[in-house]
Amino acid sequence: MSKPNTNTTVASLLKKFPKANRGDLIPILQCVQDSEKFLSKSTMMEIGEFLKLPLSKVYGVATFYNQFKFHPPGKYQIQICRGTACHVEGSSTILAALINDLKINTGETTSDGLFSLEVVACIGACGLAPVMSINGEFFAKLTTEKIKHIIQDFRDKEASNE
Repeated sequence: MSKPNTNTTVASLLKKFPKANRGDLIPILQCVQDSEKFLSKSTMMEIGEFLKLPLSKVYGVATFYNQFKFHPPGKYQIQICRGTACHVEGSSTILAALINDLKINTGETTSDGLFSLEVVACIGACGLAPVMSINGEFFAKLTTEKIKHIIQDFRDKEASNE
């Protein structure tokens, strides 16, 4: 394996694990992602070298768990709830509207870097179903019309900041 470009932030995070072994791979991946917001190939190479593991092993573990992200998240991280109450109240239609409007699938980020879309099992606001959050701000009793307005409001906010 070729030597990765050392990321000083990642190197400092790895120092938190002085006696690390392969059993520490998941906590290290979580720690690095918490700091960097996603896991890049070079970061995973650095982790692999640190733990004396091939990149394929690091990547294999990281891709097994849906908590790990491999692309930079958008400025606005959308989480759409697909829990039982939201499902019954039509969250699949809301998700389809988001996919259509943003022109991305779940797990992706828009080409302008503004929006990331993620499905979550439950947000915990069942009485307000269907629900989504954008950077922790909740939007309830969603309809496809409300979705269009919410997304446009965020786009307008960005346009006014330019």
